[in-house]
Amino acid sequence: MKRVLFVCTGNTCRSPMAEALLRHHGEGKFEVQSAGVFAYPGSDASVYAKEALAEKGIAIDHTAQQINETLIDWADIIVTMTENHRQLVLGHYPSVEKKIDTLYGLTEGISKDISDPFGGSLSIYKETLEEMEKLVQTLLKKHSEG
Repeated sequence: MKRVLFVCTGNTCRSPMAEALLRHHGEGKFEVQSAGVFAYPGSDASVYAKEALAEKGIAIDHTAQQINETLIDWADIIVTMTENHRQLVLGHYPSVEKKIDTLYGLTEGISKDISDPFGGSLSIYKETLEEMEKLVQTLLKKHSEG
């Protein structure tokens, strides 16, 4: 079973939504966690992230965590929301170069970031969720086992 680690800034918006999407659509084919490069450990997922997911019938039980060596070692694939996140992780953990990429890089082969919805309206969170859901479904097609 592949282990996927999603990474964003604070681990309260994008990466927890991506984690919830992969859990939901992956049907147990992946182990998945998320972390932030500048997370405040113990923080809850944002209210709008939870609400956007709930409207799709996707539950989330999340506590923010800072990226660390244990998570890096655990992951088979590290998926960042932006190129900047990828560079930050590589700066601290250069050995992960072969198993890290952005969500767009991994799924579409292009250099494009997932915009941070933090501080935005519920509709912004829904747009971000829709964008990520398509990419997570592509990730599933490319990396499903069996």
